Amino acid sequence: MDLERYVLLHEPAIRLGFFVGTFALVALWELLAPRRALTVSKTLRWASNLGLVVLNTVLLRLLFPLAAVGMAAFCAANGWGLLNHFQVPFVVALPLSVIAMDFVIWLQHVMVHAVPALWRLHQVHHADLDYDLTTGARFHPIEIALSMLLKFATITVLGPPVVAVVVFEVLLNATSMFNHGNIRLPAALDRVLRWFVVTPDMHRVHHSVEDDETNSNFGFNLPWWDRLFGTYRAQPRAGHEGLTIGLRGRADPREVARLPGMLLMPFRGAVDGYAINRRR
Repeated sequence: MDLERYVLLHEPAIRLGFFVGTFALVALWELLAPRRALTVSKTLRWASNLGLVVLNTVLLRLLFPLAAVGMAAFCAANGWGLLNHFQVPFVVALPLSVIAMDFVIWLQHVMVHAVPALWRLHQVHHADLDYDLTTGARFHPIEIALSMLLKFATITVLGPPVVAVVVFEVLLNATSMFNHGNIRLPAALDRVLRWFVVTPDMHRVHHSVEDDETNSNFGFNLPWWDRLFGTYRAQPRAGHEGLTIGLRGRADPREVARLPGMLLMPFRGAVDGYAINRRR
């Protein structure tokens, strides 16, 4: 059995294994070396945030049974996409695909901050009153479904190998848990790491209650795009211990820390200045 077929057959198990392993590692790290004191009950937040993960996983498998990896296999079989059309060698197509898909996810992240209707969905992610590894998986189901459609379109145009899609998905999930982790890194190590991967201190700025800080550091995995396009911010004004996490006007735990409130949040209230083109 070749690698592509093996990955296609075992993709759910591969992703679940890396998810559980990374989750356990970052959760232990948070216990041993926390960056900030949490303000809301971890039991309440984790039950709601992980409940949303389970709901999203079930809905995605119902709506898109073959997921992104199935789309990649279909494109490969039919010669769709640039990499398939030009028969780019696997050793080149693999890293090129991962980098290209990461850039598309970065653009998507900027877009959900720029379009008011999409910001309504994305604010569920930002309304978390604390910042830990479960924040990295806290997204509204409609946003998750739209993101999958964008991945389908990207895969159709790009034609990445099946292995590249799985590698990208595993990296995206793992780095999202890592850079949302409430973990402390030595400052010198952080300065080096953030040239290669988005670090917790780098991404925490993005979860500031201050709108100009919220609209910076959009990267989840690779840190280069923010530096290239001028959206990089090294540190929050108040420092990481003094930084307030969340959104103004969204401080009621019943709305932002419980699953029913999170699901209804996009349909309540007016779009505010956090959306880039609504800033005052």
